[in-house]
Amino acid sequence: MQDQHHIVRIGGRKSKLAVVQSHEVKDMIEDAFPHYSCTVRALKTLGDQVQSKPLYSFGGKAVWTKELEDLLYEKDKEKRIDLIVHSLKDMPTSLPEGFELGGVTKRVDPSDCLIMAKGSTYKTLDDLPDGSVVGTSSIRRSAQLRRKYPKLVYESVRGNIETRLSKLDDPVTPFACIVLATAGLLRTKLEHRITQRLDSSVMYHAVGQGALGIEMRSKDPWVTEILEKINHKETSICCIAERSLMRTLEGGCSVPIGVESRYDESTKTLTLKGVVVSVDGTDAVEDECSMVIEEQRQDAIICGQQLAQRMIKKGAKSILDLINLDKIVQ
Repeated sequence: MQDQHHIVRIGGRKSKLAVVQSHEVKDMIEDAFPHYSCTVRALKTLGDQVQSKPLYSFGGKAVWTKELEDLLYEKDKEKRIDLIVHSLKDMPTSLPEGFELGGVTKRVDPSDCLIMAKGSTYKTLDDLPDGSVVGTSSIRRSAQLRRKYPKLVYESVRGNIETRLSKLDDPVTPFACIVLATAGLLRTKLEHRITQRLDSSVMYHAVGQGALGIEMRSKDPWVTEILEKINHKETSICCIAERSLMRTLEGGCSVPIGVESRYDESTKTLTLKGVVVSVDGTDAVEDECSMVIEEQRQDAIICGQQLAQRMIKKGAKSILDLINLDKIVQ
């Protein structure tokens, strides 16, 4: 271990949730390595600045990562950071050369959830009258919901958690409810706003949802050693498989791929389920794959690839190919 490294510089986005997540990783590192101290740097990225357009219309997932990645290789040592904390679901499945996913933290509830407007008498999607407006900026969510609830109306709502909640709670809001990731509400102590958690019978969650992904410079032995200590094996296996499925299906940002996975430590068996849904919700391909994991990373990747190939044979690729993101009107 290199003694001169006693400060670990963490970078992340500036939203309240992102700062909470960066501090979560800070605490994990300082618990595992009491002789280290971590600094947290919060940065506003392009994705935070352009709030008026849906993400898929201007650059996909890279909008969350580019400015932070530049700091990993910053020449000025005072400005350089050692690792970036992301919501894993916001990380591209293929990282640029020179960067790698160094670790994945233990997943919190990966489900999506429903939040009704303040004072609403409704509790679930089944309660809502036809024509009610559901707010979500995710095609994955709206496509799956259209499949199950074709008589509801789906409209885009962007912004961080607080912004979306204030749009929902506005007395003149068009929204009956909004759909968010359960994990974000848990992490920001807003669990009391959750009206209904959506299981996979209604909605498969996003790839990597609920876990934090830690990005680092490729082949940095010092950071690798730190992240090995805080990496969560079960979550890592599940999320590597989910990301492999998405990469093989060529799913970029906001493409409607939903997943569910679990790893059984006693039998070393990974079960991965996936769904691809057309934007209007009328066409869907659903399948699952189970595999005994011997070589952690490699086998998880293969499991994702195998499920993708099965789904492609059933027509998943043709659904994805039909999605011309520029023409989607949310």
